[in-house]
Amino acid sequence: MTSPVIELDHVSLGWRDRIAVRDVTGTFERGSLTALVGPNGAGKSTLVKGLMGVLSPVRGTIRLAANVDGKVACLPQVGDLDKTFPITVYDLVAMGAWRRVGWWRRVSTAEHDRVQHALETVGLADFGRRIIGTLSGGQLQRALFARLMLHDAQVLILDEPFAAVDTHTTEDLLALLHQWNTEGRTVIAVLHDLDMVRSLFPKALLLAGQVVGWGDTNQVLTPENLHFARHLCAGDYL
Repeated sequence: MTSPVIELDHVSLGWRDRIAVRDVTGTFERGSLTALVGPNGAGKSTLVKGLMGVLSPVRGTIRLAANVDGKVACLPQVGDLDKTFPITVYDLVAMGAWRRVGWWRRVSTAEHDRVQHALETVGLADFGRRIIGTLSGGQLQRALFARLMLHDAQVLILDEPFAAVDTHTTEDLLALLHQWNTEGRTVIAVLHDLDMVRSLFPKALLLAGQVVGWGDTNQVLTPENLHFARHLCAGDYL
């Protein structure tokens, strides 16, 4: 029997007088693989910020299971990363280990081996000394996946991990994501490709400022629910 790893109880999220996500109640089960979908402006990234603890609920409560507190890691949108900052790929990936080693300590031999293994896993074994600003979009996303590996978290939240990424890179990173889930990790990914969601993600949360559907993907991504979500985001039913 599965158990909740994240519970949301009537959660509303937003800033000042604007509520972007309202009255969300539900659970992400341990070891689940869930796609977070919805039209533009649905509040997907806002919900991610709430799950990560970056944004506190205006109302309601978000609870993490006791044994995963501090073991949640996020892969942000590539656009949120300052690619002009002169950091190497190696150092970017090594940042994923900060909970274990702290910000200012030297990387130990064991952590160095972990960084090298992560780079090899994502196909960037020879890119460690490259400055991140020289990478293509697909290479940068591979580096961010490698950094996520260094977190060694039980819950992984990915915000549009395959946006502007070529097909070959998407296939490689999808395989890695499924490997993490097979290892028992809980994976939540913000996605736009509904065909990908239907074929590869057993669970889906359809958001449109509120929950339109949450559960088995084939029951959530119905034409009726998708139609309703589009109109909600357009303001037709608000």
